[in-house]
Parts: sequence; C-alpha cells; structure tokens
Amino acid sequence: MSIFLNDQFGKNKLTPRQILSDPILFLAFGFGSGLAKKAPGTFGTVAAIPLYCLFAQTGLLAYSLLTIIVTIAGIWICDIAAKKLDEHDFGGIVWDEIAGYLITMWLVPFTWQNVVLGFVLFRIFDIIKPWPIKWADQKVQGGFGIMLDDVLAAVFAGALLLLASNSGWT
Repeated sequence: MSIFLNDQFGKNKLTPRQILSDPILFLAFGFGSGLAKKAPGTFGTVAAIPLYCLFAQTGLLAYSLLTIIVTIAGIWICDIAAKKLDEHDFGGIVWDEIAGYLITMWLVPFTWQNVVLGFVLFRIFDIIKPWPIKWADQKVQGGFGIMLDDVLAAVFAGALLLLASNSGWT
C-alpha cells in the first residue's frame, strides 16, 4: 500500500524518488510532506509547525526576515516545480502552505493553543477560499499565483488569530 498519491506525479510523471532527490522539488513538496496520499496541503501545513517552532525562538526581527525569505523564495520554488511537473499548482506543491502557516503565526505569541488554532484557521481559509482568495487562486498564474492565495489565506487566518490572542481567547 503506497503512502503516495500515486506512483507518478505531474504530467511529466516524476516518481517520488525523483521528487525527493531534486532539491527544488524536495522543498516544493514540503520536505516530502506533499507526497501524502490524501490532503497534501494539510500535511504541508503540519510540516511547517517544526519550522515555526524553530523560527519562533529567534525573536520578531529574525522571524520576520525568515518568513519573508521563505515567502519570496516560494514564488521561485513553486514556479520551477510547476514547470518541472508541467502542471500549475499541483496538489503536492505545498511550499505555499509552509509560508502561509508562518505568515499566520507571524505576530502572535508562541503558545500551543496558538499553534493549534493557527493551524485550524489557516486550513479553513486555505480550503474554503473566500473572496479574494478564490479569485487569486483562479486568476493569478505562475509561482506568484501558487503563493498568493495561501498568503491571503494566511493574512485572514493571522488577523483572526491575533484578535483571539489579544482578547484572551487563546
């Protein structure tokens, strides 16, 4: 029984081994989490949690710089991955979920309640895609388009999380 979506990925039929051995695809597939058979975006977000825990220890300035680097690099990473797979926004490309989770958690205090609530809120906005997230997902192409809908979902989720955190709900 395979843990992978299938034995080959994208129109170019890349194998899991090829994805894991290619540095760009390894990153785009969230260190392998995007190879999950079901809900690769959720697994990609799970893969972001240890990265968040590491970044959260660095202080706000370093966290901000690291999150900006992850996000800007994601445009390039996702664009190259989509070209290698010959498929725009292939489900296994989850670098955008990693960046999205880091953005969601950007200004909130580190607590396990915030880690969990941030995860849930980000996944809700990323899955439901209210306007303008859905518009961005459908209309903007390339690596920028792959990243943009998750960045917007993260802004919505992060704003709610910040409100909850400041009001004492978390």
